[in-house]
Amino acid sequence: MNMASLAGQLLQYIVTGVTIGSIYAMVAIGFNIIYNVTEIINLAQGEFVMLGGLVMVSLHMLWKLPLIAAFPVTVVIVTGIGLLMNYAAIRPIRRPTVLTLIIATIAASMIIKGAAMLIWGTDSFDLTAFSGRTPILIAGAAIQPQYFWVIGFLVVIVAGLTFFFDKTIIGKAMSACSENAAAAQLVGIDVRWMVLLSFALSAAIGAIAGITMTPIALMDYDRGAMLAIKGFGAAVLGGLGSFPGAIVGGLMMGLIESLGAGFLWSGYKDAYALAALLIVLFIRPSGIMGNRDVIRFKRF
Repeated sequence: MNMASLAGQLLQYIVTGVTIGSIYAMVAIGFNIIYNVTEIINLAQGEFVMLGGLVMVSLHMLWKLPLIAAFPVTVVIVTGIGLLMNYAAIRPIRRPTVLTLIIATIAASMIIKGAAMLIWGTDSFDLTAFSGRTPILIAGAAIQPQYFWVIGFLVVIVAGLTFFFDKTIIGKAMSACSENAAAAQLVGIDVRWMVLLSFALSAAIGAIAGITMTPIALMDYDRGAMLAIKGFGAAVLGGLGSFPGAIVGGLMMGLIESLGAGFLWSGYKDAYALAALLIVLFIRPSGIMGNRDVIRFKRF
C-alpha cells in the first residue's frame, strides 16, 4: 500500500470516527443536561435517539412529508414524549432518591422500546440522505455528504446551548438548579419546571441525533440501548456533567472505534472505545475534563 492510499484511508477513518463521535457527543450532552439538574442518569436517553430516527422515517418515507417539514415535527413529537416521560415516570414518585429515579428511567426505556417494536416491528429502516448519497472525494477518501450534516448539527447544538445557558434567564435558572436546587427554590425558581425543561431539551437533542444518523446507519427499535451505553461512556470519559467533556469524550470514542475497526479487527470495534474508557478512569476517575471534586461543569 503506497503512502497516498494510506493517507486517503486514514482520512476516511478519521472523518467516519468524527461523525460517529458526533452522535455519541449529542447523546452524552443529553445525559449531562438531565444529570446537571437532577443528578440522575436518564437511561432512556438512547430511546429518544431511536424514536427520532423511526418517527422521521414514518413522517417522510410513509406519510411523504418533505424533509424540511418532517424534521421539526419529529423533534416536537419526541420532545413531547420526553415531557410525558417526566410526568408519568419521574413526578409521581413520592420520595424520590437517585436510585429510584434511575430505576424509573430504566422502566421508561423498556416501555418505549416495547412500544416501538409494536409500532415499527423488528425491521431496520432507511431514511433519505439530506444531500444525496453521492460521495465527495477528498484526498482519496470517499466521504458521504450526510457526515457533514451530523457534524454540523453537533456544532449548532453546542452553539445553541452555549447561548441558552449563558445569555437567557431560563438557562441561568437551570444552571442555578444544578448548583444548588434548594437555594434556587428559595429565590423563586421553580425547580420542577427546570427538571421538566431538562427532559425536553434532552429528548430534542436525542431526536436530532437519531434523525441525522439514520441515513448513515439505519434505525430499528433495538438501537437505543447501545447508543445509550456509548453516549453514557462518552459522558463519563469526558467527565460526567461536563459539556465540553461530552464533546471530547464522544469524539474520542468515535475515533477510537473507527481507527481500531479500520486498522485492527472490526469485530472488536465496540471493545476498543470501552477499553480506552476504562484506562482513562483508572488514571483519572473524574474523566478527562471532569472536576476532581464535583465532576460537573455548568457551561460550555
